[in-house]
Amino acid sequence: QVHVLESGGGLVQPGDSLRLSCVVSGLTFSRVTMGWFRQAPGKEREFVAGIMWVPRTTSYKDSLKGRFTISRDNAKNTVNLQMNSLNPEDTAVYYCAADASRRRRVSSDKSDYDYWGQGTQVTVSS
Repeated sequence: QVHVLESGGGLVQPGDSLRLSCVVSGLTFSRVTMGWFRQAPGKEREFVAGIMWVPRTTSYKDSLKGRFTISRDNAKNTVNLQMNSLNPEDTAVYYCAADASRRRRVSSDKSDYDYWGQGTQVTVSS
C-alpha cells in the first residue's frame, strides 16, 4: 500500500519562507516522478512543481519560478518544496503526488498522478 505524507505547512507572514516535505512509502521512490500541487478555496487544484525520477529534471508553474524550488532525496524517499517570499496568494492546501507511469517528462496534469497525500495547509497572512 502506498502512503504519501506531507508536512511543514503553517501560518506565516508575507515575505517569509517555508519548506514543505513529503515522505512516500510503498513504492520504488527512485522510479517515480513527484509533484506538488495546491488548491486555494474556491479554485481548481493547480500544478506547482515537479521533479522526475531520473534525470532530476524539474518543472514549475511559470509564475512561481525563482521563488519555489523542488528537490528530492531518494535515499530518504522524500521530496521537498522550498517556498520563498511568500505572499497571501500562495495560501492554499499543498498536496504531494506521485506519478508512477515512468513517463519521460514532468506532467502538470493532476490526472497523471497516481498517489496523493492528504495535503498540508499553508496560510500567508499578516
